Amino acid sequence: MSQFNSKQIEHIRASLKGKVITANDSQYGQARTVFYGGIDRRPAIIVRAATASDIAAVISLAHETELELAVRSGGHSPAGHSVCEGGIMLDLSEMRGLEIDQEQRTAWAETGLTAGEYTQAAAIYGLATGFGDTGSVGIGGLTLGGGVGYLVRKYGLTIDDLLAAEIVTADGQIRHVDTDTHPDLFWAIRGGGGNFGVVTRFQFRLHEVSTVVGGMLILPATPDVIAGFIAEAAAAPEELSSIANIMTAPPMPFLPAEVHGKLIILVMLVCVGDTEAGERAVAPFRALAQPLADMIRPMPYPEIYPPDEEEYHPMGLARTMFLDRVDPSVAKTILDHIQASTAMMAVTQLRVLGGAMARVPVDATAFAHRHSRIMTNVAALYAHPEEKDVHEAWVSRFAAAIQQKDTGAYASFLGDEGETRVRAAYPGATWDRLAKIKAKYDPTNLFHLNQNIPPATNDR
Repeated sequence: MSQFNSKQIEHIRASLKGKVITANDSQYGQARTVFYGGIDRRPAIIVRAATASDIAAVISLAHETELELAVRSGGHSPAGHSVCEGGIMLDLSEMRGLEIDQEQRTAWAETGLTAGEYTQAAAIYGLATGFGDTGSVGIGGLTLGGGVGYLVRKYGLTIDDLLAAEIVTADGQIRHVDTDTHPDLFWAIRGGGGNFGVVTRFQFRLHEVSTVVGGMLILPATPDVIAGFIAEAAAAPEELSSIANIMTAPPMPFLPAEVHGKLIILVMLVCVGDTEAGERAVAPFRALAQPLADMIRPMPYPEIYPPDEEEYHPMGLARTMFLDRVDPSVAKTILDHIQASTAMMAVTQLRVLGGAMARVPVDATAFAHRHSRIMTNVAALYAHPEEKDVHEAWVSRFAAAIQQKDTGAYASFLGDEGETRVRAAYPGATWDRLAKIKAKYDPTNLFHLNQNIPPATNDR
């Protein structure tokens, strides 16, 4: 069965509290659009769930029809897993409930919320949970993959602040999971992605975060400046987390015209805590070179997220990896490859990790890269689909040129790259443990539109 007739659609609409959208509805084009461009899939039906019961009903529908099921929170999956061709798209974006307990410093958050929405609401109380670096990303996929953002060195990954969750599993059961209830499933969803069910809401720990010292710093990119940045980021107090984007300067209005097209490091810094201590922590970065732009200042934490650009749908190719070191030699290799790219934008993103994230035992969650030092993304953004092969070859050459001993990958940044790369995200014992849990809660692999971990079988 590949499509639904009008009588079936009306029956589905009558049985759900949420919205049902088909190709006959004016909202269909917008509803099937995801963040990344070049993804043009047409689901047979889109359900914007309103409740956990709606989700259970959609799971039942997927079983009955044997149609492929895609689950969307914010639609930022690099592999396009948020939408499917000819199947059922379960859209959680209407589920935006948020209950903050200021006294206990906890929050129950529904999965359709974006990182920016949650952060703005928590900031009213001077509180925050660490998410990623983009406000429009849905908290669902971000959390299930681990969650690496601006508070990672001070408070760890997003999953390190996950206290409990409500999840609808492949059998349609609505389950509460935490360290005492279904602890195996709770372990798996902390880093194992959407393999194990549809999370309807999360319970997070909140931290006191109000004013931070943060913002954008742009420096000229040379091998020594890049290596110096990495050294300073590793030596910085744990209150400071950073992201460095090495790229050619776009025509930003606040950059001098002579800088446009030149190699730069676009740095985003966040230092939590006392303002004076924050200014001291960012000073070494300013001293690496004469800044081309310096927008670092005390600010309310939510301001670190730029406004969303709803019509921005970039086509891109990327490779996620971890590096052990970035010395001047590695930095020169990075700069050489960026200069050689013919992409509309070529960029290497470097995030120095460590701190609180690294103190959590490797086997405590399904995120297995606690001791990785530098999360790296090599990416090419382009305008025309026919350019894909050229940029894919560039990304592959680039990644191979800088590959070091750490062969891991961050699941949330993986594209559609095959099982070998998924295994790199879940190496060794982590993969085996996840596969057994998958067999228990999703033995038929209903939830396979993700960085998929097939259920273990008796012969493996």
